[in-house]
Amino acid sequence: MLTYLMLRDTRPRPRFYRVEVSYNLFGEYSVLREWGQRGKRGQALLVWFSNLREACLAAERWRKRAGRRGYCATEG
Repeated sequence: MLTYLMLRDTRPRPRFYRVEVSYNLFGEYSVLREWGQRGKRGQALLVWFSNLREACLAAERWRKRAGRRGYCATEG
């Protein structure tokens, strides 16, 4: 599983953006995107892919897009 967690410090409400690639028992890969205010329940979107390469490329594309919007990667 691959997870990107990014934060944006917009006062008074900091925000988060998370992109996660995961594998299920049916041989499919999914990319889960979650975003919203820190400390609150955010919105989520799940997209399915038939292979790992496509899922990773999509996750990287969404991570770059969040970076252009001001989100910074967290240290973990």
